[in-house]
Amino acid sequence: MTQIILLDGGMGQELIHRAGDQPTPLWSTQVMIDHPGMVQSIHADFFAAGATVATTNTYAIHHDRLQDAGIDEQFDMLHAAAVTEAKAAREVFGYGKIAGAIGPLGASYRPDLHPVSEIAVPLFAEVAQVLAKDCDLLIMETVASVAHARDALKGARASGLPIWLSLTVSDTDGGYLRSGEPLEDVLQFAEGADAILLNCSAPEAVTKGLPIIARLQKPFGGYANAFELITEDFLKERPTVDALKARRDMGPRAYAGYVMEWVGLGASIVGGCCEVGPAHISEIAHRLEAAGHTIV
Repeated sequence: MTQIILLDGGMGQELIHRAGDQPTPLWSTQVMIDHPGMVQSIHADFFAAGATVATTNTYAIHHDRLQDAGIDEQFDMLHAAAVTEAKAAREVFGYGKIAGAIGPLGASYRPDLHPVSEIAVPLFAEVAQVLAKDCDLLIMETVASVAHARDALKGARASGLPIWLSLTVSDTDGGYLRSGEPLEDVLQFAEGADAILLNCSAPEAVTKGLPIIARLQKPFGGYANAFELITEDFLKERPTVDALKARRDMGPRAYAGYVMEWVGLGASIVGGCCEVGPAHISEIAHRLEAAGHTIV
């Protein structure tokens, strides 16, 4: 059948659940500071579940987040710590790729906060170069607008690594980016990516958006979240994840059903985002293998 790359699941939410701490605007970065080693254990659990890619816990390590918290001097150290924990988990299992995650500037789901290109591109390039020496590829995650896609790709090219562009679409209509722009409008810039994905959107929206990104004839796929709804409270300044709730109808079997539908549409890179844990990835791995696919 088909060779499928199986991504891991949602690191940030898994950290919050395991740490039991009150969420802060620093998200998973703060948990990593307070609980060293927990990131490695989560990476290990995802590898044990069948994932072949460890996505580094670097999504929110941007100067804007760190400056607000008064710890911007830890920028390099935090990136290094996140990559070290991913590599340590891989060493135990003896396989897998390390994907350096680069999230949006400003905040997730807020394309209105994306800065002008003259500011955005150098910021993306800086993170890309910090991650480049220890990662196998970069994933530009939760890309919510055409401008974000353009600037993220331009900045990431400084790394010299393969670049996966991962877009977030409207939960109510996967044919549109979170910015309200048609998903197809981003395809002209996505030519510069080595793979194109949809992430951190409702599974139903990912299903609708995949045929659109498939038009590029590049490797494509998706990894959805399992949130009920992106609330108005979460879209305010300095949000915390306690403004979001997990869907009760998106357990491992239900989520894996969506993933298998994506594979049927031609997706070759699948996994999970927020509220998708090791049990979900394990179920996906079993379903893929039962269907005759090879996980690579």
